[in-house]
Amino acid sequence: MSFNGDINGDIIYIMKTLGIDPGTAITGYGVLDSENGSVRMVEYGCIRTSSKELADKRLAQIYLDLKKIISKHKPQHVAVEKLFFNSNAKTAMAVGQARGVSLLAASEQGIPVSEYTPLEVKLAVTGYGKAEKIQMQKMVKTLLKLEEIPTPDDAADALAVALCHVQSHNFKKRTGQLN
Repeated sequence: MSFNGDINGDIIYIMKTLGIDPGTAITGYGVLDSENGSVRMVEYGCIRTSSKELADKRLAQIYLDLKKIISKHKPQHVAVEKLFFNSNAKTAMAVGQARGVSLLAASEQGIPVSEYTPLEVKLAVTGYGKAEKIQMQKMVKTLLKLEEIPTPDDAADALAVALCHVQSHNFKKRTGQLN
């Protein structure tokens, strides 16, 4: 976060947030700039890994690509989707490992990380904790004033996680929970 003065001497609060939707095959990311309550999408995309690679190589690729994204955009905050209960233990483990390298990439740069459950993200973005995926995608498009819904889903989810963090951070700032 940074503070700049405008022509009238008012303080302008600017924050850059990287949202991450971790996964071993596809890790979505989205970068947002927020300034005094308004939010602008900077970049979004996915890190894709090949299922033909061993797990360690896939995780290393996610880690290195996230480091490049962090280096390029220099976010002040990173928001990561929390792992939700998954009946497939193998999938849950893989997602957990991708989350781990995401947390490491941010932590290594000294960037604070916030984690949000899918319910928290849906509630923050749509106002309804059980919103369907298409509702989330439409709200991401609307809130960020995009021409179309971001694709693939993982990138839209990452933008939603970043939006959740921006809204949470702004609320805490307004209510005096942050300095």
